[in-house]
Amino acid sequence: MPWYVYILRCGDGTLYTGITDDVPRRLAAHRAGKGAKYTRGRGPLELVYAEQVPDKSAALRREIEIKRLRRAEKEKLIERA
Repeated sequence: MPWYVYILRCGDGTLYTGITDDVPRRLAAHRAGKGAKYTRGRGPLELVYAEQVPDKSAALRREIEIKRLRRAEKEKLIERA
């Protein structure tokens, strides 16, 4: 079963990176205030990037890689998607 690494652009302009096995369900949870604490109260939330990976382990590794990127590098990643 594939997993996904995703990036949300929050209403305050910040970026949030996470993983899931179901992007629409996870986005709905974030928007309902039941996602990560970070995204609560930062709406509206826009999905700006999603990358499919083979499994949860790969998703966790890729999430760490993306979180270590500078903001400008994340923006370039989003642009290329």
